[in-house]
Amino acid sequence: MNLSVIVRARDEATELERGLRMLATQTVPYEVIVVDSGSLDDTLLIAERAGARVVRIAAHEFTYGGALNVGCAEATGEILVALSAHAHPADGGWLARVSTAFDDSRVACASGDIYGPDAERLDMQLLQDVELARRRPEWGYSNAAGAFRAELWRRRPFRTDLPASEDKEWALHWLEQGYVCAVDPALVVEHDHTHDPVRSIYARARREWEAAADFHELPPYGPADLTRDWWSDLRWYHSATRARLSHRRLARLLGAYAGRRAGVRRRAG
Repeated sequence: MNLSVIVRARDEATELERGLRMLATQTVPYEVIVVDSGSLDDTLLIAERAGARVVRIAAHEFTYGGALNVGCAEATGEILVALSAHAHPADGGWLARVSTAFDDSRVACASGDIYGPDAERLDMQLLQDVELARRRPEWGYSNAAGAFRAELWRRRPFRTDLPASEDKEWALHWLEQGYVCAVDPALVVEHDHTHDPVRSIYARARREWEAAADFHELPPYGPADLTRDWWSDLRWYHSATRARLSHRRLARLLGAYAGRRAGVRRRAG
């Protein structure tokens, strides 16, 4: 399958350079399109030197879905691969594994995760259907490092009005049409926000969940639910004590709590 890799970037010269070096080690052919939203560092120069096609948009025009749509419109591949500038493939076989996920005609999109929807470690590919997506709305396809069929994107691009979670919304639409999302630990990339500033972690989680309420019927989520998740959802941590004492983890949980409640209130009118 022909592959087009679409990278969204702004002032990420160092991370982009590293990511493009990893892409250069891949064993299957591909093209790279970098959608830049107003970089002032060497991001554009690095992209052009690497042979990427660069598309520029103004910073004030940026939305996650909109920037990706711009890149997709320039792509020629059958499979479109969304990759954040700060997300790096693990090895030279990553794109080949991405392509293989689409051997199954039911697969609309594919991305990696080391944990399943019930926070148990995955050791093989899991196909997410609409029932699973409704049960665990936070889990599934991610545009941070994921791929999708160009033909489906042409029929329905990503929404540009959502402040986040455009990936989950797009995937849910196609799951409702009978497709599935392949979630495979073999597709995991290096992509870590756990060391971001606390305020950024809180804002991202709130934004994602508030957007999710636009297209999911989210169940009630109160202080008891927040306490349960703080105590029991220990994914990405090897120590329960460290997890429960982590201020960044707490910021993520509080952001999700605030976003869910704000989104449900807005949807209710």
